[in-house]
This record gives sequence, C-alpha cells and structure tokens, in this order.
Amino acid sequence: MAATHARALVSDLDFRPAEPEADADLLDRLSLLAVRRWSPVAAVTAPDGIWLDLTGCAHLHGGEERFCRRLLAFCGRAGFTARVAVADTPGAAHALARFGRAAITLAPPGEHARMLGPLPIAALRLEQTALTAARRFGFETIGDLLPVARGPLARRLGLATITRLDQALGAAAEPITPRDDPVVPSVQRRLLEPIGTAEAIAQVMEDLLDDLAEVLQARGLGVRSLRLIGLRVDGGEQVVAVGTSRPTREVPHLLRLLKLRIERIDPGMGLEQFRLVAAHTEPLDAVDLGAVLAGETLVRDPARLVDVVAGRIGPRAVFRIAPVESHVPERAVQHADPVNAPGGWPNWRRPIRLFARPEPLRSVMALLPDQPPRRFEWRGKVHRVVAGDGPERIHGEWWRRDAEVWAVRDYYRVEDESGGRYWVFRRGDGVEDSTGDLSWWMHGVFA
Repeated sequence: MAATHARALVSDLDFRPAEPEADADLLDRLSLLAVRRWSPVAAVTAPDGIWLDLTGCAHLHGGEERFCRRLLAFCGRAGFTARVAVADTPGAAHALARFGRAAITLAPPGEHARMLGPLPIAALRLEQTALTAARRFGFETIGDLLPVARGPLARRLGLATITRLDQALGAAAEPITPRDDPVVPSVQRRLLEPIGTAEAIAQVMEDLLDDLAEVLQARGLGVRSLRLIGLRVDGGEQVVAVGTSRPTREVPHLLRLLKLRIERIDPGMGLEQFRLVAAHTEPLDAVDLGAVLAGETLVRDPARLVDVVAGRIGPRAVFRIAPVESHVPERAVQHADPVNAPGGWPNWRRPIRLFARPEPLRSVMALLPDQPPRRFEWRGKVHRVVAGDGPERIHGEWWRRDAEVWAVRDYYRVEDESGGRYWVFRRGDGVEDSTGDLSWWMHGVFA
C-alpha cells in the first residue's frame, strides 16, 4: 500500500526508505563472517537470508540445536530478529526458516517432506506466474502438490515448479556456491573433460599445489591445513583435508599427504572442477640452515614423519608424553605436540608402560606393613615374586578432593620367576585404616 495510507492506519509506524544495496552488502559481510567462524560453506540467499552448510562441523559448535541458539543470540546482540531452520536440503531449510512457526526449526533426518507439507506453495521460491496458476487450480500448500503426477503438474505450474519441489525434497541436487574469503589463499582448476582415475586426480593435485605455493610464497605464508574440493558432474562435492604439524609450502611433502586421501574420493561419473583452499596458514620466513650445512647438528626435524603417520592413522593417534607437576603417576603425564620435545622430566624411576587405569590384583600374599608381595594373580595368571624393591610412598593430592586427604599408596618394583618386572602398589600404609583398604593394584610394566 502507499506510505501515506499506512501512516493513516498506524500513527506510530516506523517508516524508513529501502536500501537494497546496503542490505545486500550487509548480508555479504555476514556470510563472510560465517565462513570464518562457523562453516566453510556459507552463501547469501537473496534478499534476506544466509545459507550455512553444517555438514561435518555441527559437532564443533555443540550440536545443531545449540548452534542455532547461539546464532539467534548473536543476531540479537547485532540488533536483528532471525529465524533458523536446519533440514536435509537447502530448499527445505529455506522454506522452514521463512514459513515455519518457531524461531528454531530442526527437521529430523528424513522428515523434511512431512514438515514441508503444511507450508504454503510460496515456500518453494516460485515465480509469481506459478503462484497465480497454483491458486487458479486450487493448490494452497506443498502437501497438495505431492500426490499429483509430475507431468500434469508441470503443464499447469511450469517445469521450474517441479525443479524447486525436487530440490526441497532432495530428489534433485542444489549445491551451495560458497562465499569466497579473499583472505584465505585458494586456487582452482576447471577441466575440459571429467576425470575419475587416481592418476589423473594426483596430477591435478600437483598442479594445484604448484599454483598455491606461488600464492603462499608471495604472501610469506605456510600451510597448516589444506582442503581439496572436487565438484562432480552430477553436482555433488567431494572434500578431503590434510593438516601439517608445522607451516610449510613444500609441494612434494603436501602432495604426499594429499595422495593418502585419494582413496576417500568418490568420483562418481567424473570430477570436472577442483579447488584447493589453504584453510589455516601461518607466517613462514626463511629457515637458517647454517648449523646443518656446517655439520654442527644431527637433530632432524620429525615434522614430515609426523604428518605422514598422522595422515595414515589420524592426528590424535600421534603425540608425545609431557610431564605435569603431580606426584600421582596417572596425573603426571599429558599428551603434547609430537614435534616439540618436552623437557623437565623428574628423576623418578617409572615403568616404560604405565597403565591409564590401574588393574586390580587378586590372591596377593605380602607381609605388612612394608614388604613387597610374594605372590599375586593378574589377568588370570599367577606370578611368584623372587625380588622386590620399595616401598615408594605417594600421598594423595588433598587439594583436589576430600577422598585424598589421608590417601596413601605404597609402590613396589617386583620381579617374578620368569623375569617379568612390574610396578604394583597397595592402597594404605598397612597401619591406619583411613589411608586405604589394603587392596593391591598393577600400575605398569618395566622393559
């Protein structure tokens, strides 16, 4: 209606001129923020929304529901009202966010068709001519379109309506073209013909790495995380990622890491476009090799070996053990960066293999209060001790919890008749009942 008519109906109407270009610029900056903070795939849905692909990254934000609540809180702090929907397809999420009844709508997997049924046909992003034709034929909701055969429906509402319906239901692909972050170095290749063999994919990887190395060298950066995105002929995407323990831009090393991921790529009918993104970079300056060339050092950098091993068995499976200020053995170590050698180890004699959780011993024979065990049963096998040393008394850390105020452990190094050497302890000092229940435990094995 006219602005004067609206003001006549509502005297305190907040009337402001529309600024489509400013709105588009704001959405673009929000999508760029989303790429950097929430998801690597984010795009603007004109004229008033943003698409976010949470595939593989929802757990980083505490799950879909928690992420949606945080997203609404962020929009509230920025002065916006928002509605958020999560669904299996972009079309379904678009419809539920704009025509749903709740501020947060989470469509369970496989249930988006049922949730789309009550929504009006306008939720399918149709042209005005299609909406007019739908009203003429008596179609009001998306559920009214589902039982109708596609041929007659296409003749009445147009082929674009069928495409939008299939996209919302997941029968047709609707890839999201992500917002490019100009700060993140990236290169891409479009192929004349689709490829699907491992050799061809490896060649494309090498070409992309050569191009990316030039970009990184010009910016003085090194890669810590790489993401290769392959676009298939059918519109699907194949994404593989690798990480490095130190910043680098050496093409042979990065190519070796990417080749370990080729078997995870499903080319389908063929891959026709590739994009290589340096998702995480760090400054990389020249390295001083004077001491190495002069033969003054023999210490080799384990970063390459760590990267290759982590690429095969996973980054969490490669680590070093670093000391922690604690007398309790299971608390005295922690996982550390496998590249950096930790120092400051105390001069305590500890077993090479220390169990994360002590294992109980049965049928233990020992003289109280200070003698090592003479016999014990562990993992169903009887061990007869021929030599022992100890005890090494360790008190509980009373500042952590009340149960350790009077707790005592007496550790012994023992050797059985077959030559096995073990690290066992007894709870309690053998005199005061408050120090422990006198149970025996296996905590480690010596070499």
